[in-house]
Amino acid sequence: MLLAFAHAFCLSIAAGCVFPLAWMVSSSLKTQSTIFSDMSLWVSRPHWGNYYEAWTRGHFGQFFFNSLFYTLAVVVGVIAISSLAAYAFSRLKFPGKNILFILLISTMMIPIPGSFIALYVLLVKLDLINTRLGYILPQVNGGLALGIFLLKTFFDKLPQDLEDAARIDGCNKFQVYWNVALPLAKPALAVLVVFNALAVWNEYLLAMLVLSDRSLMPLQRGLMVFQGAHLTQYPLLMAGIAISIIPIVTLYFLMQRYIVAGITAGALKM
Repeated sequence: MLLAFAHAFCLSIAAGCVFPLAWMVSSSLKTQSTIFSDMSLWVSRPHWGNYYEAWTRGHFGQFFFNSLFYTLAVVVGVIAISSLAAYAFSRLKFPGKNILFILLISTMMIPIPGSFIALYVLLVKLDLINTRLGYILPQVNGGLALGIFLLKTFFDKLPQDLEDAARIDGCNKFQVYWNVALPLAKPALAVLVVFNALAVWNEYLLAMLVLSDRSLMPLQRGLMVFQGAHLTQYPLLMAGIAISIIPIVTLYFLMQRYIVAGITAGALKM
């Protein structure tokens, strides 16, 4: 009885998560006149042209590839910096290491919007407003604390014997990090890739603050082209949203086998 209740509860949660996606796809295949008059999920006469129009209208394709570039740049930056810093915190000995690590981790309590005023002033002084670099760097910085925390706990659990064997074979510290520690950290790296990619792909507020040139805008701001002052073109908006989730869903399925192991590895030991 208890097992049946648990299954029913999980199925209801799954249905609640899947229904908005199904409604989005269904709405993307309707017309502006039928999207609210016909509330059924099944579309008898689907309008596949909505996807083509959504892609070609208002530089949507350019916004899509801008987001791909920003996501790739931020993920590479976070992985490169956080893995090096985490390995240093885990394996190297230097004065003030514990205090520095606590200060670094404490920055997770401050969301990026909470620092918008100081961030804007800094970007203006560095002449990085309305530039790709000015949009990428704050997001790299925002992802470092979680990345360093997760990877440090993973490196702490790695057997020291593996690194000792590599040093006997003539590897220096960087070679041990690159050839031994980093390949073994694939589960934790997969979690960081998915978390940061999802955060950058869905980012909207920082783009509103930093970017004003339409050629630099990410996808989430590009979706606004379907919303007018008096009319929102919901079929095109739903088609654009459906297109926008394809890369993240694909990335999740590619990384799925590492995610559970990576989250567990970063959560068991501090």
